[in-house]
Amino acid sequence: MKKKVKILEISSVTHDVKRFVVERPKGYEFIPGQATEVSINKPGWRYEERPFTFTNLINAPHLEFIIKRYPQHKGVTEELHKLSLGDELIIRKPFGVMQYGGKGIFVAGGAGITPFIAILRMLEKEDALLGNKLIFSNKTRDDIILEEELKSMFGGDPDDLIFTLTQEKRADYEDKLVDEEFLKKHVDNFGKQKFYLCGPPRMVKQLTATLERLGANINSVTFEGK
Repeated sequence: MKKKVKILEISSVTHDVKRFVVERPKGYEFIPGQATEVSINKPGWRYEERPFTFTNLINAPHLEFIIKRYPQHKGVTEELHKLSLGDELIIRKPFGVMQYGGKGIFVAGGAGITPFIAILRMLEKEDALLGNKLIFSNKTRDDIILEEELKSMFGGDPDDLIFTLTQEKRADYEDKLVDEEFLKKHVDNFGKQKFYLCGPPRMVKQLTATLERLGANINSVTFEGK
C-alpha cells in the first residue's frame, strides 16, 4: 500500500527537528506508537524509504511526523528538511511493536521520544497518564523535543518526568547517562514494572541487558525490533 500525501504545515521544533503535518488518506488508521516507511515524491527519492513515527492523535484529521535532521548522512532527513508546503511524501502501511500495554516507565534517547509522543498524548487525552513515568535523555537542553508540552502533560512533577543532559550541566536537570546507577535511583521495583525503550540501538541494547540484570521481566520490556 502506497499513498501520496501533500505537506500542509512545516514548523521548527528544535534547531534540528521539524514537524510535518500531511494529508490523511481516507480510512488510514494506526495504533499510537506505530510508524510507517516514508519517502519523498521527487525523482531520485521515491524509493529511498525511511521509518518515521506518527505523532498525532489517532482521530486527528491529518497525520503528523516529527523528524530530526542528520546532515552527516546526507540522505532522506536532510532532503526532508528542505521541503516546502505542497510537496508530497509517499507513505505506506503502519507497522511496529511500540504500543502501550499498561502503566510503566518510558525511557527515550533523543529522537527516540517520537514513538512515545502519540502514546503520551493519547494517555493525556484519556486522563490516564498518572502512574506512568518518562525518562528523557538528550545531549543538551536545546536538543529536547517538545519540552514544554511534556512538562505540561506531567504537571512538572520531577518524579514522573526526568530530563537528563549528557553534555551539559544545568539546574533542575540531571546530568547523567541512563545506566544502572541512574535506573536504581529512579525506579522502585524492577520486577513489577513495565518498560518502554526507544533511542539509539546501542542505548536500547545496553538498557535491555541492564534491566534484566536488575530484575525486570524481559516480557515487560517493549522496544522496537524485539
